[in-house]
Amino acid sequence: MSASARCWSPRSDDRGRDRPERDVAMTIWQLHMLNARSALTPVMAEIRAHAREMVAMAEAHLDLPRFDLVVRAGDGVIPEWGIAGHAPAPGIIEITLDPDRVEPEHFRRTLIHALHRLTRWDGPGYGRSLGEALVSEGLAGHFVQQVLGGPPDPWDQTRPGLGTLKQAAGLWARRDYDQGEWFLGRGRMRKWTGYGIGHRLVAEHLAQVEGQDAASLVWQPADEFRAALRRLMAAEGIEDAFDPEDVIRDDAAAEPEAAIEDAPVSDDPGDADPVEQPATDSTTAAVADDESAQIASRDAGGQAPRTPQDG
Repeated sequence: MSASARCWSPRSDDRGRDRPERDVAMTIWQLHMLNARSALTPVMAEIRAHAREMVAMAEAHLDLPRFDLVVRAGDGVIPEWGIAGHAPAPGIIEITLDPDRVEPEHFRRTLIHALHRLTRWDGPGYGRSLGEALVSEGLAGHFVQQVLGGPPDPWDQTRPGLGTLKQAAGLWARRDYDQGEWFLGRGRMRKWTGYGIGHRLVAEHLAQVEGQDAASLVWQPADEFRAALRRLMAAEGIEDAFDPEDVIRDDAAAEPEAAIEDAPVSDDPGDADPVEQPATDSTTAAVADDESAQIASRDAGGQAPRTPQDG
């Protein structure tokens, strides 16, 4: 079904109405839709409405920093969802989507995930070590559930393969870890393993601390979660010791099927990080002759939109 025929209208529900109000200033943010060739025109109004709604919902939990949201059409997306999000630096969120395939709920969940990552940038940042990456992704995944509910996203449901918890503990502080192997399946490790470990260790940490959630822990240093990883290992009878020569891969031993079916690994850019798809294409702004392009160009500048008041 094409995006123009799909219902993209923002939903209204009772989520959060009983939550105590937070006295916070509205975030100043700006939406940039790269649409010189009119690829986004069929869904521009819906993107704008959903983005405003998600920022408002996130503001009920986080003090969002000022930021720019860049949306482009492209094929560098998660094949299963038709969208990929990226928070490459402080104050920037980039989203790439396929207008003909992306579902409204996937846009919403991708943006909420990115908003948590955006906020963490102004604290400890994403981090450069394996442990820091596991915590950043785990917290963002839990924040999606905190704001929007529902089950964990598919990558967060991934059950780590045999031996990967022990590897994560041993390589926790290493900055030369392989991001593609741990998170994207570009190697011999199960695809999305890093997301699955991150989600589990944050869940274990939250189970041991009272009154905390993914929002309140947005600036928590990654090392505060190491004890949670040790508890996960102990629960599975894994010794808290790591021998670099004893690296266990998913294909080194028989292992039951994962909680979700692993997608095949390929060189297609669609196999990129579900929330960390870097954008490499530059977009040249142009003035189109047709009326659709003129409508699209209204987002090229002007005063930054402000999020609506909670109420």
